Amino acid sequence: MSDIPTDLHYTETHEWLREEDDGSLLLGVTAHAVELLGDLVYVELPEPESELSGGEACAVVESTKAASDVYSPVNGVVEAVNEALNDSPELVNQDPYGAGWLVRIRPATTGSFDGLLDAGQYANHIESAG
Repeated sequence: MSDIPTDLHYTETHEWLREEDDGSLLLGVTAHAVELLGDLVYVELPEPESELSGGEACAVVESTKAASDVYSPVNGVVEAVNEALNDSPELVNQDPYGAGWLVRIRPATTGSFDGLLDAGQYANHIESAG
């Protein structure tokens, strides 16, 4: 099974959120998602200052196998995007929980992780999905 850091919050659609010290949230895709997708060749990110709605697509990751939407787990505003992915989408494959982050979100409300999974719940979700 892929690496599942315990300090993150997860979605059933394989996104992760990390709360930063300044209250912003980093959004990325999990190592499990990367394993399923294969080598990423392109990442389409939202425009800074665009509004995000929880549960709606906000980015696209494209691999040699398929393209997949990335969903924002929370309402908020795009504070920044990982510009390094424009030239090096493979950073998501190499370091999905670090240098491969996608979007920095300024959440509409703080501490709202309702409906998100912790590491154990996410591991169980992956296992039950087979």
